[in-house]
Amino acid sequence: MTEFSIFPYQEEGIQKELKMKRVLNGDSPGLGKTLQSITAIERAKATPCLVICPSALKVNWEREIRKFTNLRPLVLTDSVKSTFPYYIGDLNLYDVIIVNYESLRKYFVVTMGQKPYKLKNFVFQNVVSSLKSIIIDESARVKDPSAQQSKIVMGLCNNKEYILELTGTPVVNDPADIGTQIAILGRMKELFGSYGAFMERYGKGEHLCELNKIITDSCYFRREKEEVLKDLPDLTRTTIETEMDEVTQKEYDTCLIDLKKFLIEYKQLTDSEAKKKMRMKALIQFMNLRSISGRGKVEAAKQFLNDLGTSCVVFCEHKTIVQAIKHAFPDDSVTVTGNDNLMMKQYAVDSFQSGKKRIIICSIKAAGVGLTLTKGSHELFIELPWTFADLDQCECRCRRIGQKSAVNSWIMMSKDSIDDRLYNLIMSKRSLASKITGSTDAAFENESSFKEIMSLVITDNN
Repeated sequence: MTEFSIFPYQEEGIQKELKMKRVLNGDSPGLGKTLQSITAIERAKATPCLVICPSALKVNWEREIRKFTNLRPLVLTDSVKSTFPYYIGDLNLYDVIIVNYESLRKYFVVTMGQKPYKLKNFVFQNVVSSLKSIIIDESARVKDPSAQQSKIVMGLCNNKEYILELTGTPVVNDPADIGTQIAILGRMKELFGSYGAFMERYGKGEHLCELNKIITDSCYFRREKEEVLKDLPDLTRTTIETEMDEVTQKEYDTCLIDLKKFLIEYKQLTDSEAKKKMRMKALIQFMNLRSISGRGKVEAAKQFLNDLGTSCVVFCEHKTIVQAIKHAFPDDSVTVTGNDNLMMKQYAVDSFQSGKKRIIICSIKAAGVGLTLTKGSHELFIELPWTFADLDQCECRCRRIGQKSAVNSWIMMSKDSIDDRLYNLIMSKRSLASKITGSTDAAFENESSFKEIMSLVITDNN
């Protein structure tokens, strides 16, 4: 194990996790939740431990465990599907097993019964009973109580002494998001009586200060960067207005006109099911509008990266934009996208961090959490995330422990588009999450904010 120093605030976090045992660590992204949780598990001797994380972060978790502890990690793959229970049980070869959300059913569930699936009908592999602790990274992924993954995670966590949920964005849209995470901790009955009672009192966005006090006193804590990392460089967020070329602008204008007509028709409907179907179609059209706007910024992005001349993390959403930037800098860039496998993603991160590649082009969803990209102090957003929470997570890839410079976040806006309106909407949707968790994360989700999106389009006079 490599020698390392634990910051005082991290020691405080470790002690909180050891004391609360079943707890949601909501520290601001970049403060070292991984280190805190694995150190707490090692000190508590709460192994075997199961780490559940996004697929892109499995290798990172394995590295961090080896670096910061004496624990022996194993990443689950098909080659050990039938043997890993013996490795951690009878043979005692590993202390921590690491699995991604999508593979939980494959490795741990025998049967789920008949649809509609109910947790009481789930049958789990025998190895689950030997687990003493579970770490759930990016636990906001299990915010939907009806989702299959949420049910599996809840079953895995049943009666475990240590359950550590980690997420810098515990509330993305509404109080229900954190409700499921509290239930997975096994805290719902003792704190609120039932999930129904929780939703009755807090589900409409009321009594949120009371909710914050209850969970902070029992199963939740959060520290902001500004509180604990006095020397961490500041972040400057700057918008850059760009112009689309004539052909792309014409395509954008045509798409906008069609979308406005569609939304006007939507407003005139009275049938709720018909409106729901049209809402989903409208969101697809809106995504197409954003894609056109993104393509219209590619040339400006190329020029920006040429002029910048130093390391930069580029964020975008659509595959065509990733490919266009990669094509422009074939020998000086790497990518982290949903199409890249774990080895490719890790190679990309290592190449960027070592200085071998100047530009790392990241899909917002594939690289927005967990990765450390402190080699760069510049981030360029060719496309905006949907939520402030996602924007904050992406910016924290550079602004985290190990960063020596001030971080500059550059956000490109297409002139004569709805980019600036969308940006202002995202920036304004922070209050709900802040009231519940004490954070500055956003509360914006496509479906629930549809009326606001519709207003952006219909009132756009471009």
